[in-house]
Amino acid sequence: MNGQQFRKKVDRLWNTLTTNVDLINRSENDVISRAEEILMEADAAIRQLKVIKRQYQFTDWSEEIYFFKNTKPQFVAIYIYYSKILSIEASKPFADQMALRSYYESERNNLLYFYSEQKDFINYYRRKSTFLDKKYFVRFKFDFKLKLSPELYSYDEEFSTSHDHLVSQIIANDLLEGYLTNKINSEGGQENSIGHIRNLEWTAPKVALTELLYSLHQSNCFNGGHADLAEVFRWAENALHINLGNYHKTLAEIRLRKTERSKFLTLLQDNLNQYLDDMDR
Repeated sequence: MNGQQFRKKVDRLWNTLTTNVDLINRSENDVISRAEEILMEADAAIRQLKVIKRQYQFTDWSEEIYFFKNTKPQFVAIYIYYSKILSIEASKPFADQMALRSYYESERNNLLYFYSEQKDFINYYRRKSTFLDKKYFVRFKFDFKLKLSPELYSYDEEFSTSHDHLVSQIIANDLLEGYLTNKINSEGGQENSIGHIRNLEWTAPKVALTELLYSLHQSNCFNGGHADLAEVFRWAENALHINLGNYHKTLAEIRLRKTERSKFLTLLQDNLNQYLDDMDR
């Protein structure tokens, strides 16, 4: 297997996983059932990723670093995130809104320990630094002078580096912080203070909104680029009281356009430029 085939297989696996996660999250099942189902999907995808990796040898350090710094952590982050969602929601007390808000606030505060404990590496990762990548993201290069996870001894050395799991945790915890914040706001009644906004309706074609949301998601406009595509669409559907249906199919139809594929974005740009030009007159 060459590098191009390897990347295609990994991309196909990732697209399949995210599509399945989207479909599960859009089902009518409760959050616990959805989390359990997604965990099975994520586990199967990670196992398959491991199989694909065994069939390929990295050509250089940069390729290996990219895989363990960017590719693998995305898969594992989904598993970690929904594991935590399952744990939090399955342990949630049957209580009034104030008690539930306190519960979610406590869970969010628990994230502070992780951010404090790993602040040096988190700073390195968020700043997109690279000078320690060969220590952090190359296999068989564990530097025991670095702060390592206590579970490292049991890792599969063929499929793990000293810090790729920490990247997965950062991604998952960022997602979890957003989830808990939304829960705190909704349980605390904050939604009532902006209830008048709910009267807004999307009156342009649904395909236009789908095009816009994909563009925003691809531009990392939500949660620092760590928001799931399904979360973005659920947020828009809830906020605008609209059902966008199978947006994956809609995107496929957009791709088949003969001329301007992102015609709604072009329309937005043209209208804004026209407005600015009119203001200058």
